Amino acid sequence: MTGKILVTATNLSRTFLIGSEEVHAVRNVNIEIESGKLLAITGRSGSGKTTLLNLLAGLDLPTSGTVLFEGQDLSKLAEWELTELRRHRIGFVFQSFGLLPLLSAYENVELPLRIARWDRVERHRRTELCIEQVGLSARAKHRPYELSGGEVQRLAIARALVHQPSLILADEPTGELDLATGQSIFKLLKDISSHENVGIVVVTHDLAMATYADEVKNISDGTFIS
Repeated sequence: MTGKILVTATNLSRTFLIGSEEVHAVRNVNIEIESGKLLAITGRSGSGKTTLLNLLAGLDLPTSGTVLFEGQDLSKLAEWELTELRRHRIGFVFQSFGLLPLLSAYENVELPLRIARWDRVERHRRTELCIEQVGLSARAKHRPYELSGGEVQRLAIARALVHQPSLILADEPTGELDLATGQSIFKLLKDISSHENVGIVVVTHDLAMATYADEVKNISDGTFIS
């Protein structure tokens, strides 16, 4: 079954000027991201994976080419429009988790809904649902430092999912985890992509993890080679 096309990147390139040298971080990349699918982008460190992810999220703008998110050209949006897009339509999962250490698991997941001014009852319902979905209901009152590495990453996934985004971008979400825990995280992302009908893009250097994805693209020197 083919999902809705969420993101279309066409001839996407990003060049940085470091001193007098041009560094071509992303070069002529073409990609489509579908709802309900898990896409893995693999490649060595420095291959352009994170730069590409930033371009897809509108955190960085391309030197040339376009990124259309649900039909909108990200380069034509004002900064406040990009902020609103990321706040409501895109979820992020980072290797470093990015959770607030003094908040409980529940409060960390709920926070995006508070920022988006969700109704209190709906906020509570959605937060509990997402915490249950990642298997952390019994740990909801714990703070991040009281959780294992795998539990913390599950918590980060719940937070990325809670505001019902159409797209989740995950940058090396298993980089700090052991093999078994990393596999469980990839399986969780795969389940979420299909059950929530959300498009998920995972950047990883681990080819073994990528086997759980619906589609795998390998990037080298800023260009897809497979």
